[in-house]
Amino acid sequence: QEQLVESGGGLVQAGGSLRLSCAASKNNFSIYDAAWFRQAPGKERLFVSGMSGDGIWMYADDSVKGRFTMSRGNAWNTVDLQMNSLKPEDTAIYYCAARLSRPGSLAGNYEYWGQGTQVTVSS
Repeated sequence: QEQLVESGGGLVQAGGSLRLSCAASKNNFSIYDAAWFRQAPGKERLFVSGMSGDGIWMYADDSVKGRFTMSRGNAWNTVDLQMNSLKPEDTAIYYCAARLSRPGSLAGNYEYWGQGTQVTVSS
């Protein structure tokens, strides 16, 4: 069973930046499509950004385009989410997700989930 662990959350002022990282315990992310989701208090969990296993396909929600960038991490088993120009409405628990790479939308049908990391943006 694959396990995902997120890190890098915290408290930041509006306009600031954070970098989240997701580490897989067993496998290289090249075999997985990966994504970041977020869940604000009292809201449903929503897709933020996704990347195909081969790194060719990427997709991000309109709310974060131009501000958030997803990429492979420096280690073979990590993916990162660079978040710039953060806004108070970005406050949420951020979850990393992975699935064995396959065709189809990057916005859903993930098999593995991390426990989440809190991101809080103050105004």
